[in-house]
Amino acid sequence: MRHIPSRRIVSLIASSTEIVCALGLESRLVGRSHECDYPPSVTRLPVCTRPKFATNGSSLEIDRRVKTILQQALSVYQVDADLLGQLRPTHIITQTQCEVCAVSLKDVEQAVREMVESKPAIVPLAPNCLADVWADVQRVADALDVADRSRQLIQQWQSRMGHIEKKAETLAARPHVACIEWIEPLMAAGNWMPELVEMAGGLNLLGAAGKHSPWTSWEELQEKDPDVILILPCGFDIERTRQELPALMHQPGWPNLKAVRERRVYVLDGNQYFNRPGPRLVESLEILSEILHPEVFHFGHEGAGWQRL
Repeated sequence: MRHIPSRRIVSLIASSTEIVCALGLESRLVGRSHECDYPPSVTRLPVCTRPKFATNGSSLEIDRRVKTILQQALSVYQVDADLLGQLRPTHIITQTQCEVCAVSLKDVEQAVREMVESKPAIVPLAPNCLADVWADVQRVADALDVADRSRQLIQQWQSRMGHIEKKAETLAARPHVACIEWIEPLMAAGNWMPELVEMAGGLNLLGAAGKHSPWTSWEELQEKDPDVILILPCGFDIERTRQELPALMHQPGWPNLKAVRERRVYVLDGNQYFNRPGPRLVESLEILSEILHPEVFHFGHEGAGWQRL
């Protein structure tokens, strides 16, 4: 096997940590963000970031804390420059897509400027749509000198997803789907999610492919009256999401929505799957397909990846 130069990688996004591991370079990771937890073995690594706001409380309280920080032109996360200096990374992977979702490029650049010895290469990712995710995988691989591996992996992932998409295209019924990415205030899912819904055999109602997730309203959700409602708040697992559901279910007219009447409301693990633009978007598509078309698709994700409300 071709010799790969010595690398010391710090990944500051959960999805890029998964990308690095998928490329077979987990042993080269020396640091991670506070959100990097998959594969579970990466939790042994030093944590290089922390949020500047309390992450407990309701979705409404979290939203207010984040907006307060952003209104002051402050970053939502803090990078530990001293720890980065001790870790001596050759590469730091961050993102420019969303300053609320993960550590921003300017945070990393500031931390690097504060370091004395290490002058790592900064690899910024910007996943706005599914094609960007594959481009980011290639970008990481190119920076780490494993380009051939990434091309093989991307081909495998696209093949798995293409098989589902092709099968879904033959189905006559395509339910109208609303994806909820935040409960209070209400936000629909954008970016790659509309693409995944369409690939899984659904018709996406809220949010546009390749664009940031938009704020929406209860009135708009009522007007759209979707066949299926998928609830996958950013950064929340299923248990945490269930704790937030009363804010949605107590809205006037909730029982009258078609998806509610027909018991087609589902709680999904947004944190582990849909919110992470990396390898497990393949499993995310599998989850969507078996929810939307259980008579055709079954991948065994029910229970862990999604639950019926």
